[in-house]
Amino acid sequence: MPKKLWLLLIGMVINVTGSSFLWPLNAIYIHDVLGKSMTMAGIVLMLNSAAGVVGNLLGGYLFDRVGGYRSIIIGLSTSVVSAIGLVWNNDWPYYVIFLFLIGFGSGMMFPSMYAMAGSVWPEGGRKPFNAMYVAQNIGVAVGAALGGVVANISFQLTFVANAAMFVVFLLLASFTYHRINVANVKPSGAGKVNGIQDKSRFTALLVLCLGYLMTWIAYVQWQANIGPHTQTLGVSLNQYSLLWTINGALIVLAQPLISTVVKYIAKTLKSQIILGSMIFIVSFIVVSNATQFSGFVVAMVILTIGEMLVWPAVPTIANDLAPKGREGFYQGVVNSAATGGRMLGPVIGGVMVDMYDINALYVLLIGVLFVSILTTFLYDRKIKTEESKAIAV
Repeated sequence: MPKKLWLLLIGMVINVTGSSFLWPLNAIYIHDVLGKSMTMAGIVLMLNSAAGVVGNLLGGYLFDRVGGYRSIIIGLSTSVVSAIGLVWNNDWPYYVIFLFLIGFGSGMMFPSMYAMAGSVWPEGGRKPFNAMYVAQNIGVAVGAALGGVVANISFQLTFVANAAMFVVFLLLASFTYHRINVANVKPSGAGKVNGIQDKSRFTALLVLCLGYLMTWIAYVQWQANIGPHTQTLGVSLNQYSLLWTINGALIVLAQPLISTVVKYIAKTLKSQIILGSMIFIVSFIVVSNATQFSGFVVAMVILTIGEMLVWPAVPTIANDLAPKGREGFYQGVVNSAATGGRMLGPVIGGVMVDMYDINALYVLLIGVLFVSILTTFLYDRKIKTEESKAIAV
């Protein structure tokens, strides 16, 4: 991998580690320390995700206009100031305000980092995006594990650790990322590119991201509704936490398996997403029949294999679809779809469980994943038609 990509990967690990000190504990802090209801906690977390959606779109736009370095610094500075503010005042309602701003600032950074990763290693295909995905999950695993330990000592120390990691990332980005500014590597393009209208490319992206949104709505149920369901079956909190440890370990250790699948079975990005979505469906069939911890382990292993195929493939396709000069915006749309799924998923799942039961939720999720498969089949139909016309001319 290029040395510049390694800088981005290190930054991603530091950034996500810092964020992961905080996000698993937000609901607990709002409910247990600030004394607010779980409904209010859910609203606050939804606002945090909504800020991330806006930040993703703005960050992608700024990448195309002022470059990746400036976009990252603006977003990161917002997060740093907000995180430090959270250290000094984490009472209600300042906690909500600072959490909203952290979500906004963090959202601004992700599209630029993914767009820069694709730009510094254009011949890598899905590899730079897969590397960013692995780095992100390393950060989640390390941050979530350390966050629990730190929180047991003091919630205040958790806020300090979160701010400290953001400051470290700001120093890294300030002194190194200006050397990998790729804003002007590709001149802005308009009209037709290789016979394909920009409008057709963007339409394809939206259709693809609709399916991506659906997969995230399904995936996030493991955190939102399947987690509480495991408790009713006698699965302990430690065992439930172990499921996510298995998830993180597999993402790092099972990369050779995924490389083999990509090389010999799912050779195209479209086939990787379709196969991954089908594997998601299998995981939900397994979890719907699970009554013991071992069943949830099997379902989590299957789910992880599916996400390892889907998550890196979508930003790779977005990078391929993006006209010259719009790589950042396209990555912003992709990240917004993922954040939107994380925002809507708990609400949709909660309503289904409250109105019906967990089994009705599983049926809905399987249906949602079939929609994702359909959108993946169809997203590039118009592009193929325009390519055929261009070749004929």
